[in-house]
Amino acid sequence: MGENFEAKRLPRNRHSDLFHSECPGRIVFDHITGRWAPLVLVKLAEGPLRFYELRDQIGRISEKVLSEKLRLLARDGLIERTVEPATPPRVSYALTDMGYSVAKPLRRLMRWVADHGDAVLAAQARHDDQN
Repeated sequence: MGENFEAKRLPRNRHSDLFHSECPGRIVFDHITGRWAPLVLVKLAEGPLRFYELRDQIGRISEKVLSEKLRLLARDGLIERTVEPATPPRVSYALTDMGYSVAKPLRRLMRWVADHGDAVLAAQARHDDQN
């Protein structure tokens, strides 16, 4: 994939502060954390996949939504789409260096959910019982 991606630090101002209402970084944050994107990014961190392989491994994502997510993440520079000449053409998706850099913390978040999911569900049940 080439050289490792290192995020460049932006100066702390309204354009790099995600808590600021006009921060353009919020768009990027939404793309990375929106529904399905973390699953797509973490799954592709395991290696390149074709569209239907990715769809089947994620589960319950529609083809339309997956297409939209892949297009959006490719536009953001997080994944790359490769078309191999064949009949029919073989299209695969893989993470870019920047995509790998964001998939790593997302994988840790998913591990946290797996480790603490039961406790969260128990807390929800306690809350619902009290309210």
